[in-house]
Amino acid sequence: MTSERFDPPEASRPPASHQDEARFPAVPEQNFHVRRITLIALLVAAIVLPCVYVAAMAFSDLRARMADATNVTLRTVRVAEEHALKVFDMNETLDSRIVDLTQGLDDTGIRAQEGEIHEKLRTMGGGYPQVAAVSIFGREGDLLATSRFYPAPELSIADRDDFTGIRDGKGLEHVSKVMTGHVVGEQVFNTGVERLAADGSFAGVVSVALRPSYFDAFYRELLGGSDTTPMIMSLVRTDGAILAHYPRRPREPQAMAPHSPLAEALAQGRRAGVVRMHSDIDDDNEILAFRRIGAYPVYALCGYRTSAIWAAWYRHLSVLILSMFTPSIVLWCVIWLSLRRLSAEEEAWERWQAEASMRRSIESAYRQSRKMEALGNLVGSVAHDFNNLLMIVSANVQIARRRGAPGLDRELSAMERALKGGQSLTRQLLGVARKQPLRNETLALERWLPACRELLRASLGAKISLVMDIGVDIWPMRVDVAELELALINIAVNARDAMPNGGRFTVRAANINFRRQDGFPLTGDFVQLSLEDTGGGMPPEVLARAFEPLFTTKPKGMGTGLGLPQVFAFCERSGGLAAIDSAIGAGTSVRLYLPRATAAPEAEPPVETGVEESGAPQGLRILLVEDNDEVAAGTEALLQMMGHQVTCVFNADIALCLFDDAHARQARTGEPLPFDLVLSDIHMPGTMNGIDLAEAVQAFDTRLPVILVTGYAEELDRARHVNVRVLSKPFDIALLEELLQAIQRELAQTGADPAAAAHPAD
Repeated sequence: MTSERFDPPEASRPPASHQDEARFPAVPEQNFHVRRITLIALLVAAIVLPCVYVAAMAFSDLRARMADATNVTLRTVRVAEEHALKVFDMNETLDSRIVDLTQGLDDTGIRAQEGEIHEKLRTMGGGYPQVAAVSIFGREGDLLATSRFYPAPELSIADRDDFTGIRDGKGLEHVSKVMTGHVVGEQVFNTGVERLAADGSFAGVVSVALRPSYFDAFYRELLGGSDTTPMIMSLVRTDGAILAHYPRRPREPQAMAPHSPLAEALAQGRRAGVVRMHSDIDDDNEILAFRRIGAYPVYALCGYRTSAIWAAWYRHLSVLILSMFTPSIVLWCVIWLSLRRLSAEEEAWERWQAEASMRRSIESAYRQSRKMEALGNLVGSVAHDFNNLLMIVSANVQIARRRGAPGLDRELSAMERALKGGQSLTRQLLGVARKQPLRNETLALERWLPACRELLRASLGAKISLVMDIGVDIWPMRVDVAELELALINIAVNARDAMPNGGRFTVRAANINFRRQDGFPLTGDFVQLSLEDTGGGMPPEVLARAFEPLFTTKPKGMGTGLGLPQVFAFCERSGGLAAIDSAIGAGTSVRLYLPRATAAPEAEPPVETGVEESGAPQGLRILLVEDNDEVAAGTEALLQMMGHQVTCVFNADIALCLFDDAHARQARTGEPLPFDLVLSDIHMPGTMNGIDLAEAVQAFDTRLPVILVTGYAEELDRARHVNVRVLSKPFDIALLEELLQAIQRELAQTGADPAAAAHPAD
């Protein structure tokens, strides 16, 4: 690595001798520091003190405005209460006079004197602007007489809430809800009392219809006669039904919200008070004062919109800020210029230090980059070599199983369990290095998840209960089943460690759709798989790093820091997302969002019930291409035990030479190719890898089947674009045996040799 020469200017070049030091005396660094701290302290004080003063004044002003608004509402609601009380007292007096007027008269008697009663009712109610009509109704709700019409029209209020309520003794219905009156044909609410017969039984109702517009007009005048007033006035029943309201809004509700602070206060029977709430009528936050109207089931309300308070406060704050900070800005500029001059005095020293620091930073960043690159390559190389070791052990265990090893079943089972653990660790390492191949398939979760119950129970331990809530009609998913199983195990193990004294682990599944307008990073249909525990939870600083590779809070030897990173990498490469919610004392919830499959899950192939052929399929002639001697030896021995003929070569170059010779011999003599199948590793020394070999074999215009084996995701993706079968390391020997048997059956069914069919003899 070459380095450029850096020559600082004369003013910044370090002194070369005592003579230079005498000519250019260096300013001690400590003086720069003290002076800078002093100026910065002055600047901070010049900023903080005005800000504190403005904040204190603004807070005090806001509290004063809130208090003033509360006082205004309390004074105004008292006026509204007194006004409404006079109106309702007058109505009560009017009702009593009408009851006295009809004393001793039944329905027939009232109808007989309807003309005289009509004139008296018209005289009684006609002088009050709030009264729309005064009416008398009979025992069955029929209209007997009214101040508006003579003769009274035929109508009945038998099904109206106020009539049935008064008849049944419900005090609330002595003041009805706002309705379109049967008699007056306009918006009114009624105040009524019952009429009693001579024997004390219910004889009917005397009703006075009041106009809400009268109260609206009074409230408008009370609030200054402007539609832009920040205050509101209302008259409501104890159940929240609105009788009158100002100012009116289009499509406003007919009742207050049932679960608002006001509704709770009215339900508690409070006669007066102040609440703060969001009003559904005005769609704004309000300071709301309320007072009950005497003994009537009615309240007067006065509210002040907090948005108007905030708007006025903002205007006052802007004036305060402008007047306070204008001189402060001048002071800040003076201090800032002093800091600039101080910086100029030490510019030479700073530039020299900056150059040295820059060089150190570049070298450090380069070393860090090389280290991370080497770490990724190291993880991939270790995983590849570890895969080969697992393949050797797995092949030899299968050989021992097939040859029969009496008395060694326990030991072989332990080795197989260790192999599964090694395969899991390899997948984790490759997941961190982003080299773990995915074998995606369509999965029906409602059929697959219950089968994992025992696996999850084993991972959780005996102290933790397992609950599964799969949901209904869960969509199929497109995932790697082995990676999904490993992710569930990793999360279950973390949950077990978070609940050492026992707890509950819940698995939930549900369908979810993310839309672009919702602002979620994913869009489309997904299956949400939630895994929740009741452990102690994670603090925010741990939660922020939960998905970091190699980060763990477990004691040494208890965790690798690869579990949750594997979960995140699996979901991300599957086209989904993983998320964690956790809080101290609230447990942890890990949610996996996995994409919905476009195709339905493949049905299980039916069991063939036909009569098997008397002769077993003939063994295959297999060309094994493997550079690792021990892997090749174990695989060759196992294939031979399966009844196949095996030719083993070291790399793809040698294998291609064999094919060239066989192809040339076939062209001369018509002799078929000597192989039925090619089983090759992908990552090998030489000029060609396994994929190159497969493409070269297919170039011979032969239908010879090829099976490739790899442990790298990038190689697996490329191999899938070639017409070959692919196995990812470490693979299950039983899977290979099943694949070979399928190829044997295909050859037996066709009755043809694919190698011989490629080029028939001339």
